[in-house]
Amino acid sequence: MSRDDQSKPALMRYLPLAVIVVVAAIGAFTLRDYLSFDALRDNREALIAFRDSNYLLTALAFVAAYVVIVAFSLPGATVATLTGGFLFGLFPGVLYNVGGATLGAIVIFLAAQWGLGDRLKARMDASEGVVRKIKAGIDDNQWSMLFFIRLVPVVPFFVANLVPAFLGVPLFRFAISTFFGIMPGALVFTSVGAGLGAVFARGETPDLGIIFEPHILLPILGLCVLSLLPVAIKTITGKKDLLK
Repeated sequence: MSRDDQSKPALMRYLPLAVIVVVAAIGAFTLRDYLSFDALRDNREALIAFRDSNYLLTALAFVAAYVVIVAFSLPGATVATLTGGFLFGLFPGVLYNVGGATLGAIVIFLAAQWGLGDRLKARMDASEGVVRKIKAGIDDNQWSMLFFIRLVPVVPFFVANLVPAFLGVPLFRFAISTFFGIMPGALVFTSVGAGLGAVFARGETPDLGIIFEPHILLPILGLCVLSLLPVAIKTITGKKDLLK
């Protein structure tokens, strides 16, 4: 087999991730003005009219657009979440938001896992010392760590998509922890989106810092602590197989 033939499988592994990186870079410069709060405000009447005439098509198109935004790390994920609440209300808007975000996260997770995940996992498994201990610690507490990085508001969404792929997390665990882990934050922003009609009427902009208000942030931090409780129990009791 020639060197060119050997390089083709490697190129195919990296292709999906490379496409995501290229599209994300292009989108960061070309779509910022189209996926913005101002764009939503200026087109709100047309969006509502289209939704009223084509509800199912609007819902499907919205979820598909959300998947693309997340999968390619395009700007506008927050605006998309607000739009979900604005068009569909808190419910089922939050389900559309969480569903689209989860599907998009799965796309980038699979691309990263296919391209680099298996090799990185193999290297970490074969390593010694601190790296191996860190990997073993994460493996022993995957559910807790996955929920924790989803619940903490300061962890960038794309980082929480890539890290599990590089650590060899199973797809099922990634999908379940993503869907339920992002739900608290999605509920907050979807509820803000559901009230955008009144915000538009007053000529104001939504308060996206609401997630850092004590009555919102403290319950989310409480969920973060709860997600780490199994880790604390294992550490205290020394029973690594507990709740695994």
